[in-house]
Amino acid sequence: MAIINVTPDSFSDGGLNASSADAIRNALRAVDEGADIVDIGGESTRPGAAEVSATEEQDRVMPVIEALSAKSGVLISIDTYRASTAERAVAAGAHIVNDVHGLQRDPDLASVVARTSAGVCIMHTGRGREKLPDVIEDQFEFLNRSIEIARAAGIADDAIVLDPGFGFNKETPRENIELAARFTELHALGFPLLAGTSRKRFLGALTGREAPDRDVATAATTALLRYAGAAIFRVHNVAINRDALIVADAMLSARTDRQTNHRQGD
Repeated sequence: MAIINVTPDSFSDGGLNASSADAIRNALRAVDEGADIVDIGGESTRPGAAEVSATEEQDRVMPVIEALSAKSGVLISIDTYRASTAERAVAAGAHIVNDVHGLQRDPDLASVVARTSAGVCIMHTGRGREKLPDVIEDQFEFLNRSIEIARAAGIADDAIVLDPGFGFNKETPRENIELAARFTELHALGFPLLAGTSRKRFLGALTGREAPDRDVATAATTALLRYAGAAIFRVHNVAINRDALIVADAMLSARTDRQTNHRQGD
């Protein structure tokens, strides 16, 4: 999943896609580099970023979605928590709604997803609430509530992907690392998992590098989290993360082959 932030103030690529022409060009480049999904957002989610109106958000993203839908068969995701933006985006060709508030902010969003038969990425966040002290217990408390909302609205289970929300009010680098180290525990929720570590601050704390220089660290988490069972990877640099996944998947395939041969030998 390639990140295309059509914003002037996103934390690592603010301004890179500020114009529709730049965003469309970079989205098509990401497809050429191997992106299976392009995630288009019109409001920065970095801490302290100013909210924009629904109109401004839609003015930013709609031309990009319309052009990408016309020029490519790639899956398109709209990164929004607003029902009105999601409805317009899906009508214009988006296939997935990616909500960083896990369907718990706009009460109408889940019904839009259900009515349009879109896929949905439900993200965990700690923002605006008191978290449980255990990082995984808090994931289960928040995400189970989101799953209840989705099901009540009529969203099918096979349309849902869960995102543990690396960096979203995870207080310290240690909390993010613990979440990554215990990633396999999230499979108990029963849904495919998305990993969104790309260029996050905890990688900067570990490496000492600024956001644009964290792609190697991101690729390391991609390989490790693939080994832990992550299914989708939301990244800024598609090429380097695809390479990491090629290596990780080759190792996983070799492990599976060995386990199969061992069972047959028995």
